[in-house]
Amino acid sequence: MPEIAEVARVVHFLRIHLAGKTIAKVVAPDDASIFGKVGTSGPAFEKALAGKKVLEVASQGKYFWMVLSQPPHPVMHLGMTGWVQIRGIQTGYTRYIERTKNEPEHWPPKYWKFHLEAATGASAPDKVEVAFTDFRRFGRVRLVDCPGPHIRLHPPLVDNGPDPVVDKHVFTEAFLREKMRRRHVPVKALLLDQATLSGVGNWVADEVLYQARVHPEEYCDEVSDADVGGLYRAIRYVCETAVEKLGDSDEFPEDWLFKHRWGKGKKDAPTKLPSGEEIVHITVGGRTSCVVPSVQKRKGRGKTTIDEIKGEEGEGSAEAEDGTESRFFQGKGKRKGKKQVKSEAETETDVDAEERPSKKAKTAKPKRAMKVTEEEEEVGKEEEKPAPKTSSKSIKQVKEEAKPIKLEPELGRRRSSRLSRVAA
Repeated sequence: MPEIAEVARVVHFLRIHLAGKTIAKVVAPDDASIFGKVGTSGPAFEKALAGKKVLEVASQGKYFWMVLSQPPHPVMHLGMTGWVQIRGIQTGYTRYIERTKNEPEHWPPKYWKFHLEAATGASAPDKVEVAFTDFRRFGRVRLVDCPGPHIRLHPPLVDNGPDPVVDKHVFTEAFLREKMRRRHVPVKALLLDQATLSGVGNWVADEVLYQARVHPEEYCDEVSDADVGGLYRAIRYVCETAVEKLGDSDEFPEDWLFKHRWGKGKKDAPTKLPSGEEIVHITVGGRTSCVVPSVQKRKGRGKTTIDEIKGEEGEGSAEAEDGTESRFFQGKGKRKGKKQVKSEAETETDVDAEERPSKKAKTAKPKRAMKVTEEEEEVGKEEEKPAPKTSSKSIKQVKEEAKPIKLEPELGRRRSSRLSRVAA
């Protein structure tokens, strides 16, 4: 999912190629998810942007927006697979370029949700074409009707916490300590809560905790003041470095966990750091977390160790199915089913509760049972206890007799009771 660094990359390219230009044409087919779930529509988006000049492009955490010459202004969220493409410009990462270097460019690109044309004047070389793409449709595009400088004073931005890179004057060590002391949740859950801190997603949180040497299951109100300070410095370091590199992992430091975290469930994937320290995956509040147990040790109440967990479940066991407890495992992990992935995706893109885990319990496929007839079942029961001496009727005959029949009024109650006892 795009996090603070990926959004910074999108903003970087939009500032270079779109800011200062006037939007001449907008095409935005209506989409009930992209536009509708945040109270707007494709036609309304077209009307709001056409003929307007883009004055500025900015971001807060996972949100970014364009300040237009007149309100309303578009505020966007990339969801899980959203991206912004510019015709003739490679906005993707190095790894994306490698995957698509032999593919011809199509315009508008595949899975586009809106595309626009803008220019500084009438000359063709000044024209720029931009498209918002999202093949899973968890991205959101809304309009905020307010003066440009006040966008952050309105939902959804006002409901989110400070950006650790943009809002350095707000995000201080004292701010983080105060937030951690007021809640009793795993520290990773706190980092993922966008109402507390904007822009931190799953991989950023894991990297921060690894760099700070804090276990993701440690309760935030039990973390020592010294570790809170280390956590604050790690958040600043990881976020600022990732934003500076525009989210290109090829440019990340070699000692980052990010370089080695993607081995879960993959054949011949690394399960150790170059230093030899073991990498494991656990589930914290329904979210998979990458941990180095020898570095990130639990210090608070209810601490666990990898040896204790392996003793309980055995080598190579998978994470807990209900998402309420974490379990370490090595090597190949369980492949996630489509329903589980969809549930996580919906959680990721929820505006009001973003990054808060809401994982549906998995349901095991029942084993195929042997077909047992009613007669065999009754025979099995009769073998356990003596059969009644007074009855020689088959079960089928008893059931036939027990079917509803038309009774005479004066005998109905007595005959009905007798048949019920026989059927029993």
